Amino acid sequence: MTTTPEQTHEYDASQIRVLEWLEPVRQRPWMYIGSTDSRGLHHMVQEIVDNAVDEALAWYCKDVTSILNEDGSVTVHDNWRGIPVDIHPKTGKSALETVYTVLHAWGKFDKWAYKISGWLHWVWASVVNALSKWLEVTVYKNGKIHKMRFEKGIPQGELQIVWDTDKTGTSVTFMPDDTIFETIEFSEENEIARMKQAAYLTPGVSFTFKNKKTGVASRFMYEWGIKTWLRNLVGKQQALSSPHYFIAETENCQAEISFQFINTNNDHTLSFVNNIPTRDWGTHILWFKSALLKIINEIGKETEKIDKKIWEFQLSDVTDWLYGIVTVKIPEPQFEGQTKGRLGNSYVRGAVEKLTYDYLKQYFVDHPDEFDKIFSKIDLAARARLAARFAKETVLRKSALSWWVLPGKLADCSRRWKHGTELYIVEGDSAWGSAKSWRDSKFQAILPLRGKILNTEQAVLQRMMANAEIKALITAIGCWMKESFDISWLRYDKIIIMTDADVDGAHIRTLLLTFFFRFMRPLVEEWHVYAACPPIYKFSKGAKHVYVYNEDHTPDMYGFAPDDNIEIQRYKGLGEMNAEQLWETTMDPETRILKQITIVDAEEADRLFRILMGEDVQSRRHFILTNAKSVKDLDI
Repeated sequence: MTTTPEQTHEYDASQIRVLEWLEPVRQRPWMYIGSTDSRGLHHMVQEIVDNAVDEALAWYCKDVTSILNEDGSVTVHDNWRGIPVDIHPKTGKSALETVYTVLHAWGKFDKWAYKISGWLHWVWASVVNALSKWLEVTVYKNGKIHKMRFEKGIPQGELQIVWDTDKTGTSVTFMPDDTIFETIEFSEENEIARMKQAAYLTPGVSFTFKNKKTGVASRFMYEWGIKTWLRNLVGKQQALSSPHYFIAETENCQAEISFQFINTNNDHTLSFVNNIPTRDWGTHILWFKSALLKIINEIGKETEKIDKKIWEFQLSDVTDWLYGIVTVKIPEPQFEGQTKGRLGNSYVRGAVEKLTYDYLKQYFVDHPDEFDKIFSKIDLAARARLAARFAKETVLRKSALSWWVLPGKLADCSRRWKHGTELYIVEGDSAWGSAKSWRDSKFQAILPLRGKILNTEQAVLQRMMANAEIKALITAIGCWMKESFDISWLRYDKIIIMTDADVDGAHIRTLLLTFFFRFMRPLVEEWHVYAACPPIYKFSKGAKHVYVYNEDHTPDMYGFAPDDNIEIQRYKGLGEMNAEQLWETTMDPETRILKQITIVDAEEADRLFRILMGEDVQSRRHFILTNAKSVKDLDI
């Protein structure tokens, strides 16, 4: 009787299938990692870490470590079975060399090797190798340590057996190729968030991050997985329901769901497939939410609670109060796009929808008081939606032209297509005048803000729509907001917030980010929002001058002698710079500094916005007292 690899748990070269060669990767890297900016850079680490996560899902791995090295390279180490090192039957080379030099060669293609995996990694090894200046692999396997080095995807000699060992696992160290990537500087915050997320999704597995440059080290392990994650996401917010958790599986799908209804006004649902984040959701999220809507509508009609004017609730009425985590594990996920933003498998519908529907129907029957509490909030949301729609239609009828005509104070750019264009949101009329006079009008548009905009964390929709500054932002950007938001209508490639480098400027920037985060979140998620970084000082002596962007920097750090008669100019606001200086320091693409606003940790971003801009005064006071002494430069 023959045995399958699944029965023996063996993992060797016979399980590696070769589909095509590697040449296209360096020519068209964006086809494999999405982009060559910082997103693509971090995707390289994610590819390798997620491969170790696949091993953890198959119960072969218990520890994963990611290290940012002092020379800028990255090391990922795991204690799994180790990449096969025997000779591959098709290529005649070691399986390790095959994996790192042949596109689409990896064990995930053999369903016996892994029952479930991300399938993200059918190209991970070769793509990371192809896009690295150099890459070194160390495999601990079969009692030996094996090493191999590559440069720009090309092997530098044969696989070497170095010495004996009793360990198992793989260490991969790579240096991204700076001729391919726009930046090769890794974000510590991004990597910590990714390891923390992996720990939540893989209970019992330890994930460690180390930064040898800064000395920062973090270790994460959560025995209760997404139940702990939901509790941390919700924090001290007012709950409308108990926290719910359930898990079940069919022949080809395991679904694990944790959610809670919270007294908030934003959908906060996270989704994953085989531990891979699906930013654009997919079938599993669609049918989880559809089941929620279905059961609440059914019970509402059966108990005659639903107003006939509403007739039935819509999805946004239900999900506006929702905090949830939905993770499914399936053998052969079908993703849309190389970076796996959305799950496409249709058969996931039955498992997720039935699981959610059956669980909630029984629960609400057993807990009618909790259903009534949730229902009252959903009913309120539905009425607010209808009122807002009526208000919007009224506004459009009364001032159809004035609402959609671009605001008169907008100095638009002349380019008619979006690519490469920039909208500067500028604090104050003085800075607006300078920016307008020295901008490159072909691609740079300027929109002034007069004073601090409305705090949209607490404002109702009707009040927002009546606010002149908010209306100007909405019409200039062009995408509308909330459920009506449509990124295809975006008028500018970059939305750049340009405020003074002081406390008031930071407050205005926070108010703008709150608005984008809550009502135009895809702008942030798709990397369109930036913060300009104006200088704080100008050090000058004679013809030599230096603009300084850090409070702690002193003239001697820029080559000025200590006894020089140095002129120090302090810029308290954008208006204190003349037009040429504002262009040179803050707007010229060749010399300016822009900070890209990203959501690397949705949990932390959501928590900070609620604390800083919400109604919980006690939490905000505690945060300020705890952090005030340690904060020199608040940048949200």
